[in-house]
Amino acid sequence: MNVRSIGIATSLLVAAFAIACGGSGRRSGFGTDTDPTVGAGDEKGGFTNEGPGQGSECGINNTDGDPDKDYDGDGFPLKDDCNECNTSINKGAYDIPGNGVDEDCSGTPDDEEVECDDGLSKSGSDPFDGAKAIGLCKKADPNGTSWGVVEAKWVRPDGSSLSNKVGVGILEKFGVNAPQLGASMLALSSGKAAEGAPVTTDKGYSHGTPAGYPKESPACPGVKTGQARDGVALELTIRVPTNAQSFSYQQNFFTQEYPDFICNKFNDFFVTMMSPVPAGLADGNIAFDQDTNPISVNNSLLQVCEPGTHGPTPQTEKTFDCPLGVGMLSGTGFEGAAATGWLTTSAPVTPGSEITLLFAIWDSQDGWLDSTVLIDDFKFSVDGADTATKPSEVK
Repeated sequence: MNVRSIGIATSLLVAAFAIACGGSGRRSGFGTDTDPTVGAGDEKGGFTNEGPGQGSECGINNTDGDPDKDYDGDGFPLKDDCNECNTSINKGAYDIPGNGVDEDCSGTPDDEEVECDDGLSKSGSDPFDGAKAIGLCKKADPNGTSWGVVEAKWVRPDGSSLSNKVGVGILEKFGVNAPQLGASMLALSSGKAAEGAPVTTDKGYSHGTPAGYPKESPACPGVKTGQARDGVALELTIRVPTNAQSFSYQQNFFTQEYPDFICNKFNDFFVTMMSPVPAGLADGNIAFDQDTNPISVNNSLLQVCEPGTHGPTPQTEKTFDCPLGVGMLSGTGFEGAAATGWLTTSAPVTPGSEITLLFAIWDSQDGWLDSTVLIDDFKFSVDGADTATKPSEVK
């Protein structure tokens, strides 16, 4: 997985770069633009080869301005900002590949790291490798200037320490399923995170759940799931790029609970808990179907399977049309079971803020019949997005 797939609409930023610094006295490549904080009569101009931000089309960068002053109000003073006329360009921005613009003020356009998930340890011993596997290559710098991963931890779903990491893996493939981008993807499992693993790897431990869980599926009224067991999670604290409005990632959930344990206490869950909680959500989980069912065997997005009607009672029977057939199950160890196929989850963010994401999976009541989720293709976008999960577009 790699961060070149940030998915930002480069044409929008190029346009913004071209017009945000409009002013009088333009000359080839550099202008004599007005200081954004003063009147037109106080225009500053000229170009020198010294000082912060020199060489920008934004005139204030080409003067002897105050290096500690934030002229465009983006939170970055002149010394950390190579364009004080454009709030999307500063040392906290993502440097969008291929557009010829130095958004992160490194001095070199298009130099963001775009390949970082090749050759990672399959055991995932380093949680930062888990971040790289899903597409987050960059660590945030300690002084709080650049965007990136601030902290990465392997934990249980309740945030407690994880000692048994058999449910964590970084995979180059999962049966017939390849990474959505890059060389590898993250696998989290209530059993063993490996292709062709036994249908049951009972790890023998119980634990708590994220805040608001266990949360029953609206599809299964009156059904209570049991004690959470055998769970694993990746917890990431991320500083958001200053030019991002949303993010997305892809997941593919496989479960042995199909077809015999629909609407049953033996239910595996996968959630992505986000903090701060996006507006309009009852809890922090951003991965759910159109009826707010969390990702599980009771989710309407379960589409890789043999069709049928299943459930313990007439009131909780569900019909599964399985439009994607069973091909994605080949070689995974989940033959005869079910999966969602690749889904895309999106959520809004505040530019330059810090968010925490907890990708967590666990079994319920016992450690039998496992579930595994593949996670890949994490990217930020300058476009806004609603909190939603839907089938991924076919590439």
